[in-house]
This record gives sequence, structure tokens and C-alpha cells, in this order.
Amino acid sequence: MTATSLHLKPGTEWAAVLGRAADRAPEAFGTDRLHNLVDGSWRPIGDPETLVSPVDGSKLTGLPKVSAGEAQHAVLAAAAAHREWATTPVAERKARVSAAVEAMADARDDLALLLAWEIGKPWRLACADVDRALDGVRWYVEEIDGMLGDRTPLDGPVSNIASWNYPMSVLVHAELVQLLAGNAVVAKTPSQGGATCLTLAHALMAREGLPVTLLSGGGAELSSVLVRSPEVGALAFVGGRSNGGKVAAGLLDTGKRHMLEQEGLNAWGIWEFSDWDGLAAHLKKGFEYGKQRCTAYPRYVVQRELVDQFLATYLPVVQSLRFGHPLAVEHDDDELPVLDFGPVISAGKATELRERVSDAMHRGAVPLWRGSLADGRFIAGQDTSAYVAPAALLSPGGASALMHSEPFGPVDTIVVVDSEAELLAQMNASNGALVASLACDDEEKAHRLAREVQAFKVGINKPRSRGDRAEPFGGRGASWLGCFVGGELLVQAVTQGPEGELLYGNFPEHSRYPAAI
Repeated sequence: MTATSLHLKPGTEWAAVLGRAADRAPEAFGTDRLHNLVDGSWRPIGDPETLVSPVDGSKLTGLPKVSAGEAQHAVLAAAAAHREWATTPVAERKARVSAAVEAMADARDDLALLLAWEIGKPWRLACADVDRALDGVRWYVEEIDGMLGDRTPLDGPVSNIASWNYPMSVLVHAELVQLLAGNAVVAKTPSQGGATCLTLAHALMAREGLPVTLLSGGGAELSSVLVRSPEVGALAFVGGRSNGGKVAAGLLDTGKRHMLEQEGLNAWGIWEFSDWDGLAAHLKKGFEYGKQRCTAYPRYVVQRELVDQFLATYLPVVQSLRFGHPLAVEHDDDELPVLDFGPVISAGKATELRERVSDAMHRGAVPLWRGSLADGRFIAGQDTSAYVAPAALLSPGGASALMHSEPFGPVDTIVVVDSEAELLAQMNASNGALVASLACDDEEKAHRLAREVQAFKVGINKPRSRGDRAEPFGGRGASWLGCFVGGELLVQAVTQGPEGELLYGNFPEHSRYPAAI
């Protein structure tokens, strides 16, 4: 495939996709900007900042950033809506949420194409993000009566501050469950991407009478309002440790219910293992979306005796990865390409990743594989500044950022160990993680080792993920603060139970974990 043979598939051009979104919800879109959803109506407030696509560096639309005062007005309106919604019968809440889900299902392809342009998701993964959100909420609609029991809504709306990588299956999914539980919701659009998709989704939610608020703005400007406002009943945050730490500091003296999901260096340990064909399939899937997932595995901790066999399995996988423009085809009637990943979220992030790789090598890391953008699938002349070819580094130095933190991109690090104690120490390098896995032929030994891995979920000869439907989700150590979520835990996190109830989660005064994770 040569670059000159590729072009945008007709109908997937940004102007066409944005036009269809605006036709579905004209109230939410201006001629050159998105609107903010406040007190049930879309308003052209805020100073617009131009959104740029990581796919090809093109300008998308304006993201209007509201002031703290405008955000405060929106929170007060959401609190008023919350009081009414909290008394709405569960059957009516279920009917409205279900209607919103079906409206989004009708718009599914356009929601997915918006994600492709805004955050660079390949078509298959963008569709999966939308589908997981909608299918998950359908399950909650069926289960919500039993989960609620005698539980009641919180005293105020749930404030949601989420990262850009999963706008539908994390943010919208959580909001719809919060609504089912009787809470109004406030969401801040991620500044880096996903705002247009979220605007369309929230327009369809608002049309069904759901009390939703959608605001755009800088985290520093709006944090005091969205985190500390006394009207807010709970805060749900998904993001990195730096921003999460600032949010946590803002919550210290409020006593507010919270769910803070933060990053961790998820590790895959390999010890006394031989099923290399089985591992190869997991390695391939692990590169989906360029490892820009909170449950990606960017660290492999490998027993020295197995390094040669591991590399014989790993290197062909990383060399076979397909990446490039998510919407480029050779012929007009071709299906959209099946890619492992597209760009990272921005040209700035791509530069940061390349600098981290260079720094790690300067500090002693050995490059096992460094791909080239020449191997990517691109349209001739397109801007590729937000793309990063896959890379794998052996033994990054202790002073390297890649040794202790998650790269959030297609960069793996491999650490060699000689003892079980060293294996565990290297797997626990980031003071807590969301997931981890152990590849070991002796499952009894694997389960024994797993008990000492500081991750919320530990897979034995398989990866772990956020999970769907009834599966709980959380983190250990610094990767999570506050209530755990997933299944009935998500409903418990955003409702009031019996007096003195000890919720599952990580809190200053206690930690409580569900039995089966």
C-alpha cells in the first residue's frame, strides 16, 4: 500500500460528520463552536478555543470555555434539577434513560466517527466505545431496581471530570447510571478531545428530559466550582495522578463522596512460564488504541531465564502492528481499515513520548525495537506529528520517567529479574495499579504471588480490564481514592445507604475490597 493510493472514505470527512451531528441536534452546535448545556438549554457562552484533530492536525471546531462564575450558575441550576429528579419514580427514570440510549444507538456511527476525528480511535475501537456504553446502561436498566432497594439519591448532583480517552464507555456510561440512581449530573468536557461526541450525546440525553449539564473549561479555572461547591453531592474523576492529586487536595476538608481513578504502571510478570502462543494473542490485543487506556500493560517483568523466549514471542507481535490514519481507504467502497492504533492524543504528547524514549536510552535503556512512521498507513502529505511508532526498551534506568510512570502511548518497557521478590518489587514500581497479570505455568504459585501484587485486579495467564456490567473496578495504592465502581458498587457509590455504611473503596480512615476481584 503506497501513501499516494490512500484517501478519506467518502462520508467520513470532518465537515460531513460534523454536519450530520449538527442536523441531529442543531441546538447544541453553532456555526464555528460547540455550545454549553446549562439548566436544560444550550447556550453560546464561553470563549472558544480551536480544537485540533490528532488525526491530521486539521482544525475541528471551537470549544467554548466558561468562566468560574458561569460554571457556578450551572451547578446551582443542576442542584435545583437534582431535587426534582431525586423524587422522580424509578420507572420513569428507566424509561427516559432507555429512550436516550436508543437515540444514541440511532446515532452510533456518527458518534464513533466523531471519536475517530477527535481522539484518533480506529473505527472498530470507536464503535466499541459507543457500544459498550449503551449495552452497559441497558444492563443497568434491567438491574437497577434490585440494586437500589431502599437506597436514596445523594443530596446533590454528581460532578464528573473525565479524561479524553473513553468519552462514551466511561463518562457517558457513568452519567446514565448516576441518573438511573436518581441524581442529576454535571460533566466537564475533556479539553484534549471528545467534546463534539459528548455534545451530541448530551443533546440526545437532554431531549429525553434527563437533568444533564455539560460544561467546557480549564481544570484550574473550574476545579473550585466542580469539586468544592457545597451543592455538589459527589465527584467522579478519571485522569492522571498529577491532576488527581490536585483534586484530592481540594476535597480534603469537604467530606464529599468521591471516586478518583488515577493512573498506575500496570505490569505483566512472567515467571516459570511456557505458553508463548497463548501470550502472543494477549500481547497483540494489548496494543489497542496505542495503549492509551487506563488498563493497558506497558511494563513486562521477565524472569532472566525466559528473556530469549519472551522476545521471540514479543518482537514479531510488535513488528506486525498496524497504525495510521483511522479513516483512510484505497477505494471509495472499501471498509474502514482495521488498525491497532492511530495517533496519540496530540502532537505535544507525541513529542513527550519521543523525548521520554530518548531520555531512557540516555540513562542506559536498550532499544529492542523502534518502529518507523514510514511503516504507518497515511494519506500523502498529511500531518503525522501526533503519531508515534511502537517502541520497546529493555531495562530503563531508575532515574528514567519510564521506569516508574505510565507512558500512555505505544511504548513498552521490559525489566529482567532473578527472584520472586524482585519480580514483585518491579511489578509494584508505581505504588499501586488498576490491573496486573502473572504468566506462570504453576497457577497455585501464580495465585500466591498475586496476593502481593498491588493492583485491584490480577489476571492469571490472562489480562484484566475495567470490566463490564456486574464486574467491580477500582485500584490499590495511589491509583485510586474513594469509592470503587462497577456493577452494584457504582450504584452504591452514588446513593445513600443505611447509617454508618462502610462503602467499598480506598478512604483515609479505611480500605474495603470486594471479595471477588
